[in-house]
Amino acid sequence: MPGFSNSFLVMVDKEISDHVKSWKFIIVVALILLTTFGSLYSILNIIRENAALINKGDNFLFLKLFTATDGNLPNFMTLISFLGPILGIALGFDLVNSERNRGTISRILAQPIPRDYFITSKFTAAVIVILLLVFSVGFLVMGMGLLSIGLPPTLGEFLRICIFLFLSTIYIAFWLSLGILFSIIFEQAATSALASLAIWLFFTVFYSMIVNIVAQSLSKNPFQINHLTVILSRLSPNYLYDELTTILLTPSIRTLGGLSFQQLQGAIPSALSLDQSLLLVWPHFTALIAASLICFAVAYLLFMRREVRA
Repeated sequence: MPGFSNSFLVMVDKEISDHVKSWKFIIVVALILLTTFGSLYSILNIIRENAALINKGDNFLFLKLFTATDGNLPNFMTLISFLGPILGIALGFDLVNSERNRGTISRILAQPIPRDYFITSKFTAAVIVILLLVFSVGFLVMGMGLLSIGLPPTLGEFLRICIFLFLSTIYIAFWLSLGILFSIIFEQAATSALASLAIWLFFTVFYSMIVNIVAQSLSKNPFQINHLTVILSRLSPNYLYDELTTILLTPSIRTLGGLSFQQLQGAIPSALSLDQSLLLVWPHFTALIAASLICFAVAYLLFMRREVRA
């Protein structure tokens, strides 16, 4: 068993090296950095102009680095929501079928290693690469913001940002699992890439329109329509992630739904603490992890039952 453990670590190390050296990874990273720098540059002036608010009770000014926008470019949170799935799909859509087509998978599994090490090492290595990339970009944004505005983040802000980056990794891991699943189902890498991108485009563009049509057809009451729309929208990983990160990075938001007039009466306007925000979005966090694990579990079972010879 110690030999098998060493073999797994060697396979993970090889996969990480292959990802970092691949052109698709370099291109996606360059795109993420380019859009991040553009978004950060566009909002730094806004942050500097509002830096005086820190003395007027705005204790979450540093979080605006990730949520503020000038209207020309989306904020960092929106960029991760849009480009994160592309990163996950790019790392996963050809992990299995490309090696099967080259015939290398047969030679790898001919070695005295468990068969499941092949698929788990690929998933583990890709998740590690995503984790390192997301935290590197996030800390880069914090560092540039610190140098620009000269105000360090509070402990609460720092923890919120770290949790946000970790949840972003979980979100991207879902799309990675989806890409791996299609790389097992389809023999051609181009087909698995198109299938993964089709699912992403469906949830990004078309799903909200379908939800609105379904909700309006089921009820004529505006309140019920809004309630149905929210419930159906939460079946989308994109909506879950957007709602989760908005609550986490905007402490002034105190509820996921609208408040009634009775609830507003006597309410003291204040920001939620970190533990209260986490309690509010805990179902979203659990759903994203479950979706990622279920998607990878299906891919794992299909791979263990699939003929892997070229």
